[in-house]
Amino acid sequence: MSEMKHRHVALLAVAMLFTLITFPAFAAGTGGISLPGLEIRPAGQGLDAANSVRLLLGLTVLSLVPAILVSITAFMRIIIVLSLLRHAMGMQETPPNTVLISLALFLTLFTMSPAIKEANQAGFEPYLQGKISTEQAMERGFKPFREFMVRQTREEDLALMVDISHSPQPKTIDDINNVQLIPAFMLSELRTAFQIGFMVFLPFLLVDLIVSAILMGLGMMMVPPVTISLPIKLLMFVLIDGWNILIRALLGTFQ
Repeated sequence: MSEMKHRHVALLAVAMLFTLITFPAFAAGTGGISLPGLEIRPAGQGLDAANSVRLLLGLTVLSLVPAILVSITAFMRIIIVLSLLRHAMGMQETPPNTVLISLALFLTLFTMSPAIKEANQAGFEPYLQGKISTEQAMERGFKPFREFMVRQTREEDLALMVDISHSPQPKTIDDINNVQLIPAFMLSELRTAFQIGFMVFLPFLLVDLIVSAILMGLGMMMVPPVTISLPIKLLMFVLIDGWNILIRALLGTFQ
C-alpha cells in the first residue's frame, strides 16, 4: 500500500512538471488561456512589464511591513516597556503576547498619526492622482518618518553609525542617509526603553524586598516570596491605576 501511494505521488509530480514545462508553449501558441473570470496571456500581450515590476515591488514592501514598523516607528519602545512591565510584575505569560502587541500597535498608531497624516497628504494622495512619480511619492512619504526619527535619535548613536559605516562626516542632518539613520534610531529607542523599564522595575523590586524581609523575619524560609508578593503587586498596580499612568507617561516621552 505504501509503495502504491508513493508511485501515485511520483506520477502526480511528473504530470505537474510536464504541465509547467509545456504551459508557456501552449499559451504562446494559442494566444492565452481564458477561464471564467480569469484570462491568462503570455508576456508581451497586454501585460505591461513596468506595471509587473511595480506590483512585485509593492508585494515585497508589504512583506517587509513588520520590519519597517519596528524600525522607523514608536513600536519598539512601546512593546519593550510593556514587556518589561510584565516581567517586573513577575508574570511571564500574562498579559499574553497578542494583547501586548495589539495594545502597542494602537499606541503606535496614536503616536505616529501626525506623521502618517502628513505622509498621506504629501505622498500617497498625489501619487494616486497621478501628479507625482513613484520615486517622488516614496521620498515625500518617508520624510515625516525621517523627521520623527531624527527627533528621537541621539547624536552619539548617529556618530557611531557614521563611524562604523566608514562614511564621511556629515555637515548637516540632511547628509545622513537612511541606512545610517534607521539603526541609530533603533539604538536610541533601545536605550530609552531600558531607561523607562528600569524606572518601572523599581517599585515592584521594592515590594519583593519587603516581602522577602518579612518572610525571613517570621522564619518562613520555605515559602516562595513570589507567592506573597505577586498578589500585592497586582493590587498595588490596580489601585494606583497603573496602566493609565504608564501609558500616559510612555507616550509623553515622544513629545
